[in-house]
Amino acid sequence: MVQLLKNIFDDCDLTVQRFEKVHGGDINNAYCLFTSQGKYFIKINDKDKYPAMFKKEARGLDMLRKHSSLIIPRFIKYGECSNGQYLFMEWLEKGSPSKTMWEDFGSALAMMHKQPQPYFGLDEDNYIGSLKQNNFPHDEWHSFYTECRIMPLVKILFDSGSYSSADKNNASSFCKSLKNIFPEESPALLHGDLWAGNFLISSSGNASILDPAVYFGHREMDIGMTKLFGGFDHRFYNAYIETYPLEKDWEKRLDLAQLYPLLVHAVLFSGHYVAATKNIISGFGNQAQISSFTL
Repeated sequence: MVQLLKNIFDDCDLTVQRFEKVHGGDINNAYCLFTSQGKYFIKINDKDKYPAMFKKEARGLDMLRKHSSLIIPRFIKYGECSNGQYLFMEWLEKGSPSKTMWEDFGSALAMMHKQPQPYFGLDEDNYIGSLKQNNFPHDEWHSFYTECRIMPLVKILFDSGSYSSADKNNASSFCKSLKNIFPEESPALLHGDLWAGNFLISSSGNASILDPAVYFGHREMDIGMTKLFGGFDHRFYNAYIETYPLEKDWEKRLDLAQLYPLLVHAVLFSGHYVAATKNIISGFGNQAQISSFTL
């Protein structure tokens, strides 16, 4: 790893005085670099195992910066070196939240979601965590969510033995009801993996979002993700709704929006995530419950 780092420093034309390992996710080696020009962040992983991952992440960061007033870390360079790939970025110092951090965060995300996009999906596939993410464009959300999000992961779970034939059939039946559950809205640019571990409070006291899995989708997907693994402060949601009101019964649809990230976790980590996804599918598969969401 030391030799790979030296090769990457040469590739980036960097004179590094020292470096320290920092957290960079489950699949990356990440470092804080100390140079005569200041501190930088770099993360590295296997170029053959995760082809073009950082190129796609860099594009996602640029898309968020273009459409959002939130602080988005600026990438400087991505590339490949030996058997690795790297993403070289500015270093963001952590700080304490300003008095209006949560309100500003919620409002800024709402403003990003307000900007209509041309279709559901993206013009290229990318990654969510270490999984490839299919973004084939669709005109309707229910078909995109079925064909590019739910059923591909259900198939992986079925092929691995985590799902039975009955579970797979339940998921297929469930997907046929999606059109009657989600409210119709224009596609929005989504961060795509917006949980508490993918934002930080910068030295300015404002929120910065990072590690995106961007695509154009239903905005309730981002909201659902923020409610997983601890959730965000209530002031975030109040400000979001004040800026861009959510449709009736959005809280009842949270499980549905969280199904995709939970399926991702079921594929990657198995365990209780498998049972959680089955429970959501069977719960929303109940015809009486589906009827209560008919718009």
